[in-house]
Amino acid sequence: MSEEPARKDSKSRPPGSSMGCGQKDDKSSLASSQRASFSHQPHQPSSTPASKEVWKKGGRMFSVLLAVHLALLACTLVSSGAFEKIAVHDYDVFFLLTVMMLIVIVWIIFYLAGTARSPDAILCKDSHAGPIWLRGGLVLFAIFSLVMDIFKIGYYSSFYSCLSAIKIIYPIVQAIFVAVQTYFLWISAKDCVHVHLNVTRCGLMLTLTTNLAVWMSAVTDESVHKAHSKLKKNVTEEIFRWLLKAGMRSSSAEECNCNSQICQVFKNGYFWLYPFNIEYSLFASAMVYVMWKNVGRFIDHHSHHIHRLKFRLFRRTFFVGIVLGLIVLVSGLGVLILYEVQVNSSTESSKKNQALTMYYVFNIVCLSLMSLVCIGGSVIYRFDKRDMDRHKNPTRTLDVALLMGAALGQYAISYYSIVAIVASTPRDAISALNLTYALLMIAQHTFQNIFIIEGLHRQPPKEDHKHDSHQKGLYGLTFVNINAVSLRVPDGSSSVAPSPASGAEAIPPSDLVRSLTVPKKMNWRRKFLREISMFLLLSNIILWIVPAFGARPQFDNDTELNFYGDSMWPAIVDICLPFGIFYRMHAVASLLEVYTMS
Repeated sequence: MSEEPARKDSKSRPPGSSMGCGQKDDKSSLASSQRASFSHQPHQPSSTPASKEVWKKGGRMFSVLLAVHLALLACTLVSSGAFEKIAVHDYDVFFLLTVMMLIVIVWIIFYLAGTARSPDAILCKDSHAGPIWLRGGLVLFAIFSLVMDIFKIGYYSSFYSCLSAIKIIYPIVQAIFVAVQTYFLWISAKDCVHVHLNVTRCGLMLTLTTNLAVWMSAVTDESVHKAHSKLKKNVTEEIFRWLLKAGMRSSSAEECNCNSQICQVFKNGYFWLYPFNIEYSLFASAMVYVMWKNVGRFIDHHSHHIHRLKFRLFRRTFFVGIVLGLIVLVSGLGVLILYEVQVNSSTESSKKNQALTMYYVFNIVCLSLMSLVCIGGSVIYRFDKRDMDRHKNPTRTLDVALLMGAALGQYAISYYSIVAIVASTPRDAISALNLTYALLMIAQHTFQNIFIIEGLHRQPPKEDHKHDSHQKGLYGLTFVNINAVSLRVPDGSSSVAPSPASGAEAIPPSDLVRSLTVPKKMNWRRKFLREISMFLLLSNIILWIVPAFGARPQFDNDTELNFYGDSMWPAIVDICLPFGIFYRMHAVASLLEVYTMS
């Protein structure tokens, strides 16, 4: 008989008193837990609501299977559309992506208008999911993606009668999709939904698959465009047309005439903005995955510490990391401009060798500094007294997995380059620089991953509130002189023993002096970690910009091309390089979090 009142009381408890919402238990929940403890039912935390879902893994499995089948279908169409001999055209790919984006838009509207407004739909929020810098980066990439869609609409509208209607409908739908999804992720990234569970899981997985399909399509279009540009630079217009008919995929827009100046501006503009759209799709996929993991999740506030992290850029810093990072950033932009000018505007081999030498020297210096800084940061962490954060955190788990997984793309390119350079003859200065660059790329990725993962697993610094309260209670001072304190503390083994009425605790002299000196000892570590994080952040930005906007020596260095052939090596680079580019941008987001937690 005692079990029924306890069960009814737990069911009638308002959602605001749950642990997941980070509030304290009220007296009724305490009484119900006491009644439950006196009964002989199994012990369960009284404040953690029982999940209404019968089989949680079943709902997840169904949504994952849906995502896998859609991803395979999209991958098949996108890869088939890249070749002329296969009877799959680019407008077939655009039709599938348009349908997927329209379905996602309808589901997002249903979620915002129905699911999110249902009673007890969102009992708690994940404070680690969707940090402000990640959502800010998403908004930035979304703005550039919208500009890209505008350029696409203007480009395809220049010869509307020559193209299929889907070529113009696709960028319009994509612009709407980007705007709706960005708003959805901005306001809902932290939600832990507890209604419409299976529908929400399937909707989130469909959203994730759609972003990945758009990413695959953008990467393929960019690779085909660069291959055509490279081929057109080396052959005449007639041979280029013949090669397109022989086997290379050309966009249906290539067959139309784009002679006007505004048409050329639109065409070049949207290809230059492709990297932002690629990063937007990957950022959105990561945030949607965290939302999918949080569906039906209850968060215990005892194990889920909510830290109000503030990004203070110009406080508690020596500005060394920012200055060095800005120097690397500006130097990298200069190298990118000179590389593009010398490689693309000149066909002389001497000019190309000068550009490759300049590129490799800059990257060798940059990667060496980043590797040394990461090693120094890892050494500082060895002396850090903060506890490791071992609580469940889907966002951090995803960050670590993406860092390790995305680094595999650059690892693959580097190892392929090392094999080609070592096995090829003759060897020249360019080959030696290329070998050093490949080895340093592997080392830098490894050391940086170690530094970032250690930083993500550290507890944020905590202020010594207890010591502050003791100091204020005993002395009533904000700034205390240690010598003056030692004069007021009795010598010997006796400690400060205030009266019980004062409400203060006794503090040994050694503990009091240590509490006043520890923050000064810890301060230099935090400052050095902030400097390291800021330098790595700015360096990763330029290492993302350089390959993302055209400087790709893998296609201009003849060593790998001669060793692997004109078909195998470009395919390896086209597959692996997008992961390496994404690694840099994801490292920037992770380093921002490491910076705020230092």
